[in-house]
Amino acid sequence: MKNKLTDLNNHLFAQIERLSDEDLSDVNLEKEIKRADAVVKVADKIICSADTALRAAKIIAEYGGTVPAMPMLDMGSKE
Repeated sequence: MKNKLTDLNNHLFAQIERLSDEDLSDVNLEKEIKRADAVVKVADKIICSADTALRAAKIIAEYGGTVPAMPMLDMGSKE
């Protein structure tokens, strides 16, 4: 998997920067607000998915199972 949660953080901060641009016209600001809403909705689903995978891994580990690799949560890789 190419994308990591660190990539999601970068996208969210980039969106904040676009929203903070004081040179945006009212029309462009409205477009960025709509884009930000879409980004937040998708990000929420990604975060929920990662949380579910993490909780499942914790349960598996608690009962002595082998925890599968979780590339989405790999915070150390810089690709």
